[in-house]
Amino acid sequence: MKKIFEKHETFFCILLIILYIIINSYCIQNYGIDNYKSAIINTLFSILLIILIFILKKVKYYGLTKVSNLKKYLYFIPLILIVSVNLWNGININNSSKEITFYIINMINIGFIEEIIFRGFLFKMIEKDSVKTAILISAITFGIGHIINLFNGADFIKTLMQICYATSIGYLFVIIFYKSKSLIPCIITHSLVNALSIFNIQSQSFTSSIFLIIFPLIYAFYINKTVKE
Repeated sequence: MKKIFEKHETFFCILLIILYIIINSYCIQNYGIDNYKSAIINTLFSILLIILIFILKKVKYYGLTKVSNLKKYLYFIPLILIVSVNLWNGININNSSKEITFYIINMINIGFIEEIIFRGFLFKMIEKDSVKTAILISAITFGIGHIINLFNGADFIKTLMQICYATSIGYLFVIIFYKSKSLIPCIITHSLVNALSIFNIQSQSFTSSIFLIIFPLIYAFYINKTVKE
């Protein structure tokens, strides 16, 4: 299995991305993101990715390891600001406990899956040829990937803003992974941002969207300048 994957790494990476897009879209369109069926499907996908990584014996290679020196990254405190954005306008708790539970389970899984695919598999595959290209492609594809929301009924302008700040956050995450060799901070932050969105009173405002575009770039610039590979 390991030899087959390494020989056809590009094929498997593209296949995982396509599978994720199809499965996620299917869940949203047929069950919704707060349904137990979506939660089960996404959880199974996450488990399959974990099993694959263990079979390949690349747990550390794909970033499922702790960060050795937290001080270099300001203890990742800036990531708390990114996580907090969904709560800036107050907290909405109108959903039922079941809806909230399944929504959070789904969003935690989606955060994990997207980090493993876009920052793990995709980045490590391209990094072998060019680190800069790998960083750009990982960030851009992650951002553009949110265009799928248009097909799920999202507003065009809001989706466009989401693509912009997702690209910026994606760039920060890939820098964190490249420098620290760990995906854990990215997975935790991504999952929390996703999960807390159910408590958001309204969709991202223009101000919060601009913040999510600029702030991650500033933090990424800081890491680039202060942390050596």
